[in-house]
Amino acid sequence: MFSNSTKYALKAVLYLAVHSNEDQKIMAKDISAPINVPKAYIAKLLQELSRKGLISSVRGPKGGFYLSAQNKEHTLIEIIEAIGDTDHMRSCWLSLEGCDENRPCPLHAVLASSKSKILQQLERKSINETAEEVKAGISFLPL
Repeated sequence: MFSNSTKYALKAVLYLAVHSNEDQKIMAKDISAPINVPKAYIAKLLQELSRKGLISSVRGPKGGFYLSAQNKEHTLIEIIEAIGDTDHMRSCWLSLEGCDENRPCPLHAVLASSKSKILQQLERKSINETAEEVKAGISFLPL
């Protein structure tokens, strides 16, 4: 359902949400191993998320990436949109051109309502809420 880039970005953002703040920044190379993502790949994704204002970063010897309280209020769908994966999620899962309510693919009726519910949940769920669930042990993320 998600591209690798989206999965990597979500894992990295949640890692930052759990482990970083304005006083404790984390370098991209230090995020790579715990979330099992190549260093160069995660660095590129984090730079893109920082440029779009979804995470914060500081350059220099005490620099790195972190999430401010404001960053944590962004929703999961915003991370997905920043990576450019929402078109993939909203498109036909059989990749058929022209699949819609008026001209549905064979799986449209089965998947349309589920996809809609998933997207609604991603639009409502903040980074902070998700990170708090990880911290509380409600959900699992290798950290």
